[in-house]
Amino acid sequence: MIERAVVADAGEILTLQRAAYVTEAQLYGDPFIAPLVESAEQVRKAVESATVLKAVDGGRIVGAVRGQLSGTTCLVGRLVIAPDRQGEGLGTALLAALHEQVPQATAFDLFTGHLSMSLRLYHKLGYRETHRERMDDHLTLVHLRRPVSVP
Repeated sequence: MIERAVVADAGEILTLQRAAYVTEAQLYGDPFIAPLVESAEQVRKAVESATVLKAVDGGRIVGAVRGQLSGTTCLVGRLVIAPDRQGEGLGTALLAALHEQVPQATAFDLFTGHLSMSLRLYHKLGYRETHRERMDDHLTLVHLRRPVSVP
């Protein structure tokens, strides 16, 4: 079940986020990537100010995603899936739910590392690369956009 996160979920979401991003940190050889050093207070503020959705199974949060409207663009961030639940379609379901929860958005933007396994998922869901941003020797950010179809 996918539903809106509440402030009380912040700690569990942070724990999930850290578990989910360990693999990314290992890919880039950097244990200090933003999702791993974010504080519980920062997650609480995100839940209060953004659209944060959670996937729940048996009372356990197994996935989450954030969306923050900036003008008419929804900035997507922190798509996280529990390591033992990856590959089950939760990422697709969370992003589809976010697209529905922010109907006023004309586009959805996100970025990820160039080695991320999530790139396939984003392409499958209609996200297209807009540009790349070299951060340092081991990391290039890939920026993607999914325009909303106008009927």
